[in-house]
Amino acid sequence: MDPSLEITLRLACFATVFAALAAWELIAPRRPLTVGRLWRWPNNLGVLVVDALTVRVVIPTAVVGAALFAAGAGWGLFNWLQFRLSIGLVLGFLILDFVIWAQHFVFHHVPLLWRLHRMHHADLDIDVTTGVRFHPFEILISLALKIATVLIFGIPPVAVFVFEVMLNATSMFNHANVRMPAWLDRILRLVVVTPDMHRVHHSVLRHETDSNFGFNLPWWDWLFRTYRREPQAGHQGMTIGIPQFRDPKETRLDRMLTQPFRNDQDAT
Repeated sequence: MDPSLEITLRLACFATVFAALAAWELIAPRRPLTVGRLWRWPNNLGVLVVDALTVRVVIPTAVVGAALFAAGAGWGLFNWLQFRLSIGLVLGFLILDFVIWAQHFVFHHVPLLWRLHRMHHADLDIDVTTGVRFHPFEILISLALKIATVLIFGIPPVAVFVFEVMLNATSMFNHANVRMPAWLDRILRLVVVTPDMHRVHHSVLRHETDSNFGFNLPWWDWLFRTYRREPQAGHQGMTIGIPQFRDPKETRLDRMLTQPFRNDQDAT
């Protein structure tokens, strides 16, 4: 796939999903916002811009580019076993999704990595922009891990492209502050992580933060017994964020980027 075409398609998908979810949030919000959009959105989207620029400078080869290289060079398990494209697409998507789930789990349980990831959790509200609010160092680690996975397994480029688009879309979806009927949520969370399912993960209570790690598929949380159906205080009563960073100034772009390098008491 031509790199410019990949970027164009991914930007188009991002803009479409973002606009749809932002409109849904305005029409049917799940919770009232404590800080609001006018302050948080420019800063959260500013993180996205920093992430994109950092990736472009440090690792200009996208994950799809790594998949194209593996396919051309015959690298990876799928190429050695000569899997059919349909099998490679399904297995490749599942493998990448499990790797991202496992990465998320590890980032919560290794203190040094948690310092990077906690910036994502320090948002005082959770909405569509929280789904793109990740520290650039975390993005680089995740990108390197996905590239390594693609090269080891030889995952087909089309599977990688579909996964990358879906991961971006579902991250925005399951962070969205949207209301849906309870019956629809019960059905959807059989196959995809819903906003109500993932919101539990953003609770200020650590035992709830350490649950529901999935972005795309909910199955890994069921399998590894990290699934939690509801927050104990309910979705309206739960507190979003982490204890260390409760000051709204911590949602400022410069404060977010320096959070991993500051001691916890610096936020008080």
